[in-house]
Amino acid sequence: MNIYQKILWNKERAEKEGWDASLFDCDEIDAHFVNAVVAYQKKHGLTADGLCGSNTARRKYSEDLQEEAEMHLTPGSEYIIYNGTKVKIYWDKVVTYDENPKIAAYPKGRRSFDGLREPIMFVTHWDVTLSSGHCLRILEKRGLAVHFLIENDGHIIQTCDMNDIAYHAGSRALNACTIGVEVSNAYDLKWQDWYVKKGFGPRPIVQGAKVHGKRMEDHLGFYSQQELALAALWEAVSYACNIPLELPETQDALDPKASKAQFKGFVNHYHLTTRKIDCGGMDNDTILKWAKEIRQERIADMK
Repeated sequence: MNIYQKILWNKERAEKEGWDASLFDCDEIDAHFVNAVVAYQKKHGLTADGLCGSNTARRKYSEDLQEEAEMHLTPGSEYIIYNGTKVKIYWDKVVTYDENPKIAAYPKGRRSFDGLREPIMFVTHWDVTLSSGHCLRILEKRGLAVHFLIENDGHIIQTCDMNDIAYHAGSRALNACTIGVEVSNAYDLKWQDWYVKKGFGPRPIVQGAKVHGKRMEDHLGFYSQQELALAALWEAVSYACNIPLELPETQDALDPKASKAQFKGFVNHYHLTTRKIDCGGMDNDTILKWAKEIRQERIADMK
């Protein structure tokens, strides 16, 4: 393709995919735009053809979101919300949508439930992004939502009432009976330096984990503060919604009962479908143990 053909190709692609020249800080799609795309592609190891296809556009958009989406969170109260009722959670870094409307789940990604919804499962995901703010923006763009986010520093962020149906579990039937959380974790080892640079410290490295009978590539694990926050969240959700503090019998693969919404308890996304591997390598047994210890603390407080 000559330069004029590349300009025309990019214009047609921009109109089709809904982006414009500002994606590469240009005023219009012209020769300067093509050169900017080439420079970006060379820097990031992409095919340097000056054509802003889906891979190039998605990567550039994602990077822009990472810079824009940092959350500056001030913990509010130690509670989460179910059907409009505040439920105590044993964690001191919690922010809810009623305190900070900016973190509310995108309306198209959720819907209110008429009456009292009685979820039976809690689904743990990893977000494969660098921050919960970034995850929230991506969910908005995709028309999805999730009830909770757990940030790198252990903040629990509630984006909508647990009585709402959020589109996170992959099917209408599973969305209707589940509550979900996205735990921030970029997964790929190449992001380790980013976490260190941002002051979070190095993440643990997960080695030798298996999901669906296949060995996973080595990947980033979770910070201890995220695991402790998750344990506190499991316990509070269990208490609020009467979901048993139980794990599926199948620990590292699809669980037949969970995938058919016939299990009550706490699952990872891979328990629901063979298309997902999150959260492979997560120490569910230890997190569940911590959650049960928190339950004993709640019981003692209630006496």
